[in-house]
Amino acid sequence: MIIFLNGSINAGKSTISKLLVEKLPSTALVEIDALREMIAWMPLHDSIPLNLENAVSVIHNFVKRGLNVIVPYPLSQKNYEYMLESLKDLDEKMYVFTLAPKLEKTLTNRGSRELVDWEVVRIKEQYEKGIHNPSFGEVIDNSQQIPEETVNYILNKIKS
Repeated sequence: MIIFLNGSINAGKSTISKLLVEKLPSTALVEIDALREMIAWMPLHDSIPLNLENAVSVIHNFVKRGLNVIVPYPLSQKNYEYMLESLKDLDEKMYVFTLAPKLEKTLTNRGSRELVDWEVVRIKEQYEKGIHNPSFGEVIDNSQQIPEETVNYILNKIKS
């Protein structure tokens, strides 16, 4: 099984991913942002295709070894289509959940995260582009949920 957690910066993707890994047996967490750190010198726009390509390879390796995979990353329509096409050879159930708290909630410091100026700008850009309301997967307004409630909702969806 492959679970994509979509959403803007500070939507809760990393928190929910880590909790899901604790609840789901044999599950790997593929942090595309960690792949980005390997080429931090490269401009973000230029690095995105390479980051996604590397993520596809890592996902393939984990799935071939019988692991479930969780991928937290803000997916545009184009990048979502790329991931689907690149992973279509895997005989795995895929889920996409978009965490979509209200913008004003996303712009506040949540948990231990303290937003810096560039993140606030990027969150606003991502919401303007509609990252919180894509045409794919299921959207979860987690504005009023504690992380465990969001995790339980996702677990119930993938088990049904």
